[in-house]
Amino acid sequence: MSDARDDTPAGGGLNPNALSVANAARLLSKVGGERVTEEMIRADLAAGAPANTDGTINLVHYAAWLVKERSGGD
Repeated sequence: MSDARDDTPAGGGLNPNALSVANAARLLSKVGGERVTEEMIRADLAAGAPANTDGTINLVHYAAWLVKERSGGD
């Protein structure tokens, strides 16, 4: 299931507070040094990762959730 929504603001940049799953995967793959797929993010969302009410991802909240999960949930 592809997320075709274009969340690129008129200025051409991405809004880190409201990224589509597709754009989050592309951005994280570029900056993280490892490939991140939409399926990986969707699995995290199913496991409880935070999402905005419109289904977009706040990159800071998602990163904080990932750190918490990787550290054992403390």
